[in-house]
Parts: sequence; C-alpha cells; structure tokens
Amino acid sequence: MIKLYNNLTRKKEVFLPINPGRVGMYVCGMTVYDFCHLGHARVLIFFDLLYRWLMVNGLQVNYVRNITDIDDKIINKANSESVSINDLTARYIQEMNTDSDYLGILQPSIQPRATSNIEEMIKMIKTLEKKGFAYQASNKDVFFEVHKFKDYGKLSNKNLDDLISGARVENNPVKRNPEDFVLWKFSENEEIGWDSPWGKGRPGWHIECSAMSNKYLGNHFDIHGGGQDLIFPHHENEIAQSECCNNSKMANYWIHNGFVNVDSEKMSKSLNNFFTIRELSKQYKSDVIRFFILKSHYRSPLNFTDENLEDSKSAVYKIFNALRKYELQEIEIDWTNAEFSLFKDALNDDLNTPLAFSILFEMINQLNKTENNKLANEIYSILLKLGFLQNGIEEYFSANQDIDAKLIENLISKRAEAKIEKNYELADKIRIELDNMGIILEDGPLITTWKVKQ
Repeated sequence: MIKLYNNLTRKKEVFLPINPGRVGMYVCGMTVYDFCHLGHARVLIFFDLLYRWLMVNGLQVNYVRNITDIDDKIINKANSESVSINDLTARYIQEMNTDSDYLGILQPSIQPRATSNIEEMIKMIKTLEKKGFAYQASNKDVFFEVHKFKDYGKLSNKNLDDLISGARVENNPVKRNPEDFVLWKFSENEEIGWDSPWGKGRPGWHIECSAMSNKYLGNHFDIHGGGQDLIFPHHENEIAQSECCNNSKMANYWIHNGFVNVDSEKMSKSLNNFFTIRELSKQYKSDVIRFFILKSHYRSPLNFTDENLEDSKSAVYKIFNALRKYELQEIEIDWTNAEFSLFKDALNDDLNTPLAFSILFEMINQLNKTENNKLANEIYSILLKLGFLQNGIEEYFSANQDIDAKLIENLISKRAEAKIEKNYELADKIRIELDNMGIILEDGPLITTWKVKQ
C-alpha cells in the first residue's frame, strides 16, 4: 500500500488510483532554451523513481512529461543568438535527452511539445471564454478572470487579498483584476504566433499543461507533479483553468519535490552558484548524482556541497564494491523477507529514501560479513529497480582511471595465498604495491574487496 504526501490536502494519503491497476501521471517538464541544471536533475530523478516504484508495485503507468518549446525566454534566447526558435529548441531538446540518458532516466510514456498542441489550447480558451471565465483585454491578450473561480488558492493555501497585495502579482492596467493571468498573448508585428479567434498570438505558459494533460490523461487523472517552485502560480492556475473548463477535479494527488540549495543558499545564476548537469557529469558518475539526490527525502531542501557529493561518492563505492565480487544477475526479490519487507515499506511510505538507504546499508554490511550470492543478487536487483547501475558495475569502476582489474585480482589472490602460508612480508609488500597503484583493499571474513582511491 503506497502512501503519498498530497500538497492539495497537505497530508499523507493512501494512493488509490482512479482506475484500479492503472495510473495517469503528469509532470511539468523542461523549458528548452538552455542546458538542464541541478534543479532539473532533482525533478527528473525523483519522478523517475516514483515512476519506477509505482511499476514495482504492479501498476501500469501512463507517464506524461511535457516540453515547453515556446515562451519569452526561448524567444529572447533565439533572438540573441540569431537562430530560429525551431533550431534553438531542437538543439536543447537533444541536450536535455543527453542529460536524461546520462542520469539513467526512463523515457516517459509520452513527451508532448507545447507547439504541437496549440489547437487543444485554443479549444480550451474558447470554452473558458464561452463560460465567462476568460476575456480579451484592450491589448488583445486573453486573460483568465481569477475571481470567477471560488476555489482559487486551494493548492498554495493563498487567498486573493494576499495575492492582490503581494509583489508577485503583475500590475497590468489592461486586466480587470491584478491577479488575472494570461491565456493567450497577442503577437505584435513579426513576432511568432498562430492564428486564433483573438488574432495571431501564442499561448500563455499555464494553459499549455492544462491542455496537454487533458489531451493525454483526460479531465481527471491521478498524479500531477513538479518542483515546489511551480505550486504558485503555475499549478494553481492550471487547477483554475482546467476545473472551470471541464467541470471536474483536475488531479487527485499533487506531488512536489523540494528546492535545491548550494552551500545553504538558493541556487541562482546571479549568485554564481549555478550548476548544470553537463558540468557535474564531467566530475561524477551518474549513480553518484542519483544517490546524492535520493539520499535526502524528496520534500526536503537538498543542499549541494562538495562534501555532500563526496560523501555520496563514497557511499556508492561502498555499495558497488560489496557487489562486484559476484556474478550478478537480476532476480525476483522476496519482499516477504524481513529486511526487504522493511525496505519496501520505507519506499511505500511517501518514498522515504533516507530510511530505505539505511536499510540497504544494513544489507551491505551483512553481505560484507558473509559470502551470500542470493543476497548480492537481490541487492543488485533492488538497485536496478531504483535506476542505479544502468551501465553495469564494472563500467562504473573501470571508468574512474586506467586500471587493470585482472592484474589487481591476481595480486589480491597472491596476497591471500601468502597470508595462508603466513608469509606476511610478501602480503604486506603486495598491499603496498596495490596502494601505490591507487587501490584500497578491504578485508572481510571470507573475501577481500578493492576500490580505487578518490
């Protein structure tokens, strides 16, 4: 039984799909005008974990993650580089896919682009206008009239009085109310746009996700997710326009991952503490990034520091190094086993990865004390289900530096023989030789494992 924290109700709830055995999940994806950063990595990895874990629990998941390929930032970037919008977005969609592959992210069921769904957006805006929730202003932009939706603010727990006095509300004299938000932007002169009943223009950001989720998952679906920064105004506005258009609840569970901080400060280009996935990939293996992101609970702030990343690197080495002596293969996991049952319970409890990893390390410690091929393969199978070891365990080690694994194994065997023969001088000599090669030995009761110095 899976429990998830629902930001709509602000409590943890048992997850009950609308259609038994099937899940509809929509996650707000990337705006493709630059390289993906660490905040994007957290969204990608967490919802990849949720996607995988729902399937571990026997559920069929229709996972939709959109691509925003038209907005002001994209237009400005294309103009600054003197390239077409299509060329710019195509380039960064490819870069996004490269980063996603590096992180071991499963492809969503559907990855729709905003520009491929303009017709659906126009249809939704027309319905909102017909119902009296939308109006065209004197500047030809079309706005959603927030006052008409009595439940506005139910996700973010804000009220209209606070919004009116808040700094985040744009002061635009053409709007009937300061909190109204744009559904369709009129295109001036040569600006990019599509024909519509309100003139040539392009969609506002919020209507994109409402239209695409409605098209691919229906009026009412199970899970809507994204980063915590999207709760307001983006997801709040999605709820308003979708529920007014469709006369139905939009999504049952609203799930958001927490912010990423760098040395306890919010990651920001202006603070020069902004890290892209591409930059991190030059220093760290993808399994280290995945572990670093998942070792904190997804709703907690994630603090990025060199020390925290190095700790994750060491933890991953400890896990993988314990497994590499075995002939590994994916097997069925006996979830009724006490430790594996606890592990599954931890992840079923709102994806409690810190607790799950602590249980995993207890299994690793047990494995290091005794040679147990079944346990090693069960741990390996769990790691695969969590998205680790997508490139294999030996690739993980051999890619760190140019080492001869066969030579190291032979030296370790000779050292073991020397110890049996009580030739401790030769055993010490071999250990020193390996140390000079940058290899650390870890002696267990039955086997000796090794890892590369970091």
